[in-house]
Amino acid sequence: MNMRKAMLLKLGSLQFSLWELHLYLDTHPMDAAAEARYMGYKKAYDEVRAEFTKKYGPLNPSEGNGEKWLKSPWPWEKQEECVK
Repeated sequence: MNMRKAMLLKLGSLQFSLWELHLYLDTHPMDAAAEARYMGYKKAYDEVRAEFTKKYGPLNPSEGNGEKWLKSPWPWEKQEECVK
């Protein structure tokens, strides 16, 4: 697995954890340990997302410089990834 895919997998797992803790905190708003864990996952998510954006560009076109996103290779232009 290349670094880009590994970072996307990490972002996905952090997003899942954040969402699950968010739902838990909706029903247990006074759980300080869960809130601290949520904040830890949020910090990790923000760091990985910032690193991903720095290395590979924005995750969606509404972030950052749209022109850079448009000029980056489209999925069908990345033949080396399609061959693997």
